[in-house]
Amino acid sequence: MLYLWAGLALVACTDPSSVAQTAQEPKPQIAPQQVMRSFGPGQGVRLTREPCVGSYYSDRLSGDFAGYIKLERFIEQMVNEHGFEREYLLGLFSQAKRKDWTLNYFARSDKRSKKPLSPGSWSRYRAKFLGQERIGRAVAFGRRHKTALAQASEEYGVPGEYILGIMAVETSFGKHLGTHRVLDALTTLGFDYARRGAFFRDELRQFLLMARSEKLDPSTPKGSFAGAMGLGQFMPSSFRKWAVDFNRDGHRNLWDPEDTIGSIANYFVQHGWQSGKPVVAPLRIKKPVPLKVGCNTRYSVRSLQQAGLGFAQSLQTKDALCLLRLRYYKTDQYLIGYPNFYTITRYNRSTHYAMAVHELAQVIRQKL
Repeated sequence: MLYLWAGLALVACTDPSSVAQTAQEPKPQIAPQQVMRSFGPGQGVRLTREPCVGSYYSDRLSGDFAGYIKLERFIEQMVNEHGFEREYLLGLFSQAKRKDWTLNYFARSDKRSKKPLSPGSWSRYRAKFLGQERIGRAVAFGRRHKTALAQASEEYGVPGEYILGIMAVETSFGKHLGTHRVLDALTTLGFDYARRGAFFRDELRQFLLMARSEKLDPSTPKGSFAGAMGLGQFMPSSFRKWAVDFNRDGHRNLWDPEDTIGSIANYFVQHGWQSGKPVVAPLRIKKPVPLKVGCNTRYSVRSLQQAGLGFAQSLQTKDALCLLRLRYYKTDQYLIGYPNFYTITRYNRSTHYAMAVHELAQVIRQKL
């Protein structure tokens, strides 16, 4: 969730005409200094006030989010807990834009998510991500960055084809990075999307901290309508926890191919990837399956056998397994997902998503 890819540099500056200001001149940025917030006699917390990028300054909240009490409270929280300047944040959020399209999309998506998967749902999903153009882009990208992929595979134990599979599904290697300002997306969802507002408010907090630490203008980065960024579409919290400076240039930049490769590999390892272990295995089904299916299910080998499921290969594992169902137009396919399959779903909690990454990885490995 900055904008930079394949030769396009991220510019940490803003058109002054787009910045909400009062009649006063923009307040100069201050050098890092220690400030004390007092919470009672003899109590306090010392904060480091770091300079933020961008000439934002206002003494009140205006624009699309004027009068939003929750946003004003959020600003106070960022001031008191993280040492931001109040006037800077008031100026920044005064030029944030409310995204009605995003809210309408989530409303429609919430309704669709309640519907059971219909016959052909996997076939339709698969067709979107395993086309020849996307595979061709994956192979070309993999060949250009084979050294970084080999290094990541060696350091983290994650095969390069799975790293490429993630980028192929997420952005097709930069073709679909997103055109929404992250500031607008997260502010809109944080304060106007009731169902998951708390989640997006925390992502907004993480985004502001990320922009400050990486010396970025927070009005500049663009990404998805939900605030995901870069070639690997990290949310701000994921960036702060798991992004790495893989090219060793002193910055973590998810629009840079090498940093993205290392960051995805690190994400996999931190979420339980087991080097050298399988991802999925087919099942032989002769009667209706009496068990719940999905990427969040957990079964032992014994419990699957007791349910009458047959394994196409011998299983020697004590790990809990997922029971998966893929719906083609005229038939259903059942598989088991190993812990590595579950790891892929930590990127996106969807059986279809993880299977698309897995199948892309198999094709990419054959073509590289």
